[in-house]
Amino acid sequence: MIVTLTPNPSLDRTVELAEPLTRGAVQRAVAAHQEPGGKGVNICLALTASGVPSLAILPGDDSDPVLVALRAQGIPHLALPIGATLRSNIAITEPDGATTKLNEPGPELSQEQQGALIELTVREADGADWLVLAGSLPPGVPATFYGDITRELRRRFGDRAPRVAIDSSGAPLAAAIPAGPDLIKPNAEELAELTGFPDAAALEADPALAATVARTLVDAGVGAVLATLGSHGAALVTADGCWLAVGPPIVARSTVGAGDSALAGYLLKTLTGASAPESLRQAAAHGAAAASLPGSTVPALHQTHPDAIIVTALTLSSIGG
Repeated sequence: MIVTLTPNPSLDRTVELAEPLTRGAVQRAVAAHQEPGGKGVNICLALTASGVPSLAILPGDDSDPVLVALRAQGIPHLALPIGATLRSNIAITEPDGATTKLNEPGPELSQEQQGALIELTVREADGADWLVLAGSLPPGVPATFYGDITRELRRRFGDRAPRVAIDSSGAPLAAAIPAGPDLIKPNAEELAELTGFPDAAALEADPALAATVARTLVDAGVGAVLATLGSHGAALVTADGCWLAVGPPIVARSTVGAGDSALAGYLLKTLTGASAPESLRQAAAHGAAAASLPGSTVPALHQTHPDAIIVTALTLSSIGG
């Protein structure tokens, strides 16, 4: 069982263009898709599509369009009423796969609502294999939110606490590192920001360099780093080793949700007792499948092709020691 918390969910609308986006111009879309969204929600969408038990926890009133959409799609969820409308996000995709995102800030959560959301999450995570803390934080929520939940989970349940995965960025991710999450999933830009590395493009283009930088986080107490590197694949770094997963070239239709799908693929594989390299292989397969689908559509397990993914080990000596 995998439980996710998305404190700042959204209704995601993806607009597909037939021509490159031109600033200030009027352009006609060739298609549009609307899905309930937010990183944790996307992960549950992918897990449910693959028949993996999951539960999405989020704030939101029963009549909110995000909650209505989750019910319509049969996604198991539990929501904390907040008396405010959840945000809407827009993603514009171009023919070459380039994606422009317009994300609203979301409704502010009071201290009382924050406490209730933490209590709901910790309670529902009891007995789960993983708790995924995912996405941005809404206004009013301190950057320590994910770290606080991680510590409370372990304080309450001790050795039987579920493993914690965090997929966020900026201050919320940085503030969670001292809590020692079992897994984080940054992209190259987020990895650079988190570690203070000055060149995110260099990390994406050089997986060995990305692995070297990610290893500093493992040394700081993070259990594992799953770094998604766009067309250059994905790297997994743990205390036991480093691996790179690369697939064949694909025609990208939309990168929206590709990272979330990659994390879902990794997590569902761990539930079977798979090794770190095999879990990485499924992560790369899920990410590639998501990028080849329109809008924020997430792939089911049968739509992925892990046999096409090549996983190679990276030794410490080959990544700069």
